[in-house]
Amino acid sequence: MRFRAKAAYDGTDFLGFQKQARDARTVQGEIETALGKVTGQPIAVLAAGRTDTGVHATGQVIAFDADWAHSLEALTRAINVNLPEDVAVRELVECEAGFHPRYSAVSRIYEYSAYVDDVRQPLLRRFAWLMERVPDVALMNEAAGALIGRHDFAAFGTPPSAKPDETTVRQVMRADWRWSQERARDRLVFTIEANAFLFRMVRRIVIALARVGFGQISPDELREILQSKDAQRIKGLAPACGLCLVDVKY
Repeated sequence: MRFRAKAAYDGTDFLGFQKQARDARTVQGEIETALGKVTGQPIAVLAAGRTDTGVHATGQVIAFDADWAHSLEALTRAINVNLPEDVAVRELVECEAGFHPRYSAVSRIYEYSAYVDDVRQPLLRRFAWLMERVPDVALMNEAAGALIGRHDFAAFGTPPSAKPDETTVRQVMRADWRWSQERARDRLVFTIEANAFLFRMVRRIVIALARVGFGQISPDELREILQSKDAQRIKGLAPACGLCLVDVKY
């Protein structure tokens, strides 16, 4: 039978989600090891997204096939007992055999967290980007509006596979910054939803929008960069620590 679950993890100490050829610590590797211990079966895990090194998740969706004769609650408990403290499997359900967390998805939602302070806050260092001055959020949102719709995002990322015909066109449904309401006004959150993402697309978009907010480029220049499809126009990436996969829609 096939199972579907949400996975949450602190990505700080992982070399991304996807299992690596070399001996590296990955989220997929930890989950597959735990499932093997629980079921006594070799199990391959499918995922909605291949989050990068240092990127977190509260809503990563995974699927796997296993023979299991007990309750879903018992399976959830058994998996989590065998997982390290920085990974957890949540909301486990049985699903149809053809379900694939990546190919069945309609959209994914990422949040990027930053905070504004002239002195670093050590308790936030794993989960947010320190901005040492206040950006112009209105300008950042004006620029982010140019990302909404169906565009070629070649200037902001590369395809997840090396296939020569792989498209860099993506559909973005939402892209906006806000001051966090549940915390102090020094916290900023960027939310972006798209049908799919290119490799490092969100972090490159975040660094570009931050430069708009700091007056280094204008919203019009960001639009021109998008239209250029030139990956050399945006140098650098926002730190991985601020990025979190929060939801996948089906």
